[in-house]
Amino acid sequence: MQEYYLPILAFHILSVLSWMAVLFYMPRLFVYHQEHRYKRDFVKVVKIQEEKIYKVIGVPAMWATIISGATLLYINPTLLKEGWMIAKLILLVLLIAYSFSMEYFRKILEEDKCYRDGQFFRAYNEIPTILSILIVTFVIMKSIPIYFSILITLFFGFIIYKILTKKVEQS
Repeated sequence: MQEYYLPILAFHILSVLSWMAVLFYMPRLFVYHQEHRYKRDFVKVVKIQEEKIYKVIGVPAMWATIISGATLLYINPTLLKEGWMIAKLILLVLLIAYSFSMEYFRKILEEDKCYRDGQFFRAYNEIPTILSILIVTFVIMKSIPIYFSILITLFFGFIIYKILTKKVEQS
């Protein structure tokens, strides 16, 4: 199966790109949804977008990523002995949990039962960014740069804090 490694890797990278596009865009839709919740026609369109983007692109891309990644590990199991790969897989579990949390929020938004505001979803939108930065760094460097990881986590923690504590202007 070694001769299929590179085509599967290419498919894996494309799957990750598709999945990440959804992980970056869905929370932005949640922001629009909450900040314009009294505009019924607008929210109706956003609800359709949220459902289609998640179910038609997000879920298949996530599973394509998981299956192709598992196949790559099956072909090259020595990667599981690498610390950076273990760290990447731990972050992947967090990314999968984040993906499922988007479906949770999508459903309660669909039922008009979400009490989170736009600021919460702006902060929530930072989570896949930090996870993807760390994952890509570990994969490219084939190591776990501790100081970089701590600094980038603190930096994004600060960004999330600033978003959550920002005073909202009343319109």
